[in-house]
Amino acid sequence: MANHVRTIALDRDVRLELERLQRSPSTPSGLGRRARAVLLMAQDVSGAEVARMTGYTPVQVSRIRRRFAEEGIAGLADKPRSGRPATVSQAKGARVVALALKQPPAGLTHWTTREMAQRTGVSHTTVHRIWQAHALKPHRLETFKFTKDPRAEEKIRDVVGLYLHPPVNAVVVCVDEKTQIQALERTQPMLPMRAGQAARRTHDYRRNGLVSLYAALEIASGNVIGECSERHTGADFLRFLKRLNRSYRGRELHVVLDNSSTHSTPEVQTWLEQRPRIHLHFTPTSASWLNMVEAWFGILTRQSVRRGSFPTVKALVKHIGAYIDHWNENPTPFVWTKEPADIIRKAVRRSR
Repeated sequence: MANHVRTIALDRDVRLELERLQRSPSTPSGLGRRARAVLLMAQDVSGAEVARMTGYTPVQVSRIRRRFAEEGIAGLADKPRSGRPATVSQAKGARVVALALKQPPAGLTHWTTREMAQRTGVSHTTVHRIWQAHALKPHRLETFKFTKDPRAEEKIRDVVGLYLHPPVNAVVVCVDEKTQIQALERTQPMLPMRAGQAARRTHDYRRNGLVSLYAALEIASGNVIGECSERHTGADFLRFLKRLNRSYRGRELHVVLDNSSTHSTPEVQTWLEQRPRIHLHFTPTSASWLNMVEAWFGILTRQSVRRGSFPTVKALVKHIGAYIDHWNENPTPFVWTKEPADIIRKAVRRSR
């Protein structure tokens, strides 16, 4: 016999209450999550899809459907548990949540469990449990940034269009320079990893100079062309462009790069005018993250530079060159997935 799936139909008042429970910061996270699941069920979303969107298992989704069909909103509340009863009143728990969503006392940047415990008269472990139940994490901080470039939308569509739909029979490369890479030398040799013990190094180091790395990431293959330089001037950038010109001789070349002043010097402009097959595509101001070579720079830092010890700049340059050779033995292309409209919606602040 086929399983009968209960149909969820909501009247206006019930829907409004479920929506309130879902978005209210004072609603226990479990109750808000179950309210969201019911709202999805009412939209005829399948049980498997509801489970994927809410993090429940299909069995839990089925149980929530049954509880709501039999008891309504009351059936979504947390069931009493065995064991020691709660020692914090609902009002005090709501105060802990409300305070966590407000600015902390003057001089503090964020609440801690002990600061909150002192203010509300409960233990810091109780504060931790309340915050955990409501998915509150005052210690965490995320960043965001809007570009103020008046041509931001045009540039985003141009650059992302190259990533998603590269021109036929042309090469697309992302170019940038990683400046001021330090040749740091540890004052003692690193102690190697042993069973049960991580590798160890001294905190002290000597500074032996700086170097800048110009790199070009080929979008289609993931291959990297790199060149170290003592400086990062317009002349250095032009020298690297000439190297790219030799590497991709006779092929149309599209270069994605940021708005650094060294990328638009008169010498660079004059050289490009004589080579119409090379096209520069600039990322918006304050949006260099749109350049995919930045992701490769992060890999280079983690895998090659950060844990190294370099007695001279020459040793650092040789080390970076060896890493690029190693990378190109089995290059990994980066695949862009975001559509331009999704990026514009998040990165471009609309004027009001």
